[in-house]
Amino acid sequence: MTMKIAWITDTAAQLDESFIRKHNVHILPLSVVFADGVFRETVDMTQEEFYDKLRVAKTHPKTSQPAIGEMVTLYEKLQQQGYDCAIALHVSSGLSGTFDSSQTAAQMVDFKVYPIDSKIGSYPMIKMIEIGNELLNNGHDVEEVVAAIKKITEDSKLSFIPANLNQLHKSGRVSGTQAFLSNLLNIKVIISFDDGKPVMKEKVRANKRAKKNVTDLLRSDMKKSTVPEIAVIHCNNPNDAESWKEELLQEFPNLKVQVLPLSVCVGVHAGEGTTGLSWVRY
Repeated sequence: MTMKIAWITDTAAQLDESFIRKHNVHILPLSVVFADGVFRETVDMTQEEFYDKLRVAKTHPKTSQPAIGEMVTLYEKLQQQGYDCAIALHVSSGLSGTFDSSQTAAQMVDFKVYPIDSKIGSYPMIKMIEIGNELLNNGHDVEEVVAAIKKITEDSKLSFIPANLNQLHKSGRVSGTQAFLSNLLNIKVIISFDDGKPVMKEKVRANKRAKKNVTDLLRSDMKKSTVPEIAVIHCNNPNDAESWKEELLQEFPNLKVQVLPLSVCVGVHAGEGTTGLSWVRY
């Protein structure tokens, strides 16, 4: 008898409605805490509304993970709906406590949940769910699927370029002097995920050079591995992202390239205008 398996993720994956319906994914929203209240991503505010609030916020907002009680309620609901178990894929534990909370919540209910730390966010999370579903549909058992997804976490890449360091300064990630000099000298930083944590890798002059450095990371992986598809990711900067996509297609005409927004929780720290690239190696 085929097991009925639920998929759970959070809004770091930024799944669109068609993907959610196709794969029947249950979403736990991350939240942004402004001075006037807590706003759940995709539920209480759109991306546009978030950036409108961020521009005028006098107090820098904070991010918040889903409550354990919300997870427990979802798990119990899935059990009542006849699911045998759930695979819960969450944003990197290096960014949020969502994965840890998922593990704790799973121990509080009489329902089998397989929490997975994606060690990243955005596009690779989409691929993990997509590939996991394919494996389930091809007859693989849930333990095999969980193991395969954990392997994908090791082969997922994401690098981004904040438009400036103002938001990183407000978040306490860089000093005021660093932010001032970066803006004065047009210095761009490149932040890449390394073992689940965002690490400042490079500092270069001008956005064009920063984009070249990130594209060089992609070129290097394409020489060593198969990379059939990538995503240009952005924080409310679709025009620049589309331009970067066109540049990539000119160099790699057979590459599948899509443009995807980053979670607003990334926008809280990286800031509006951020762009980057993400891919999975095969």
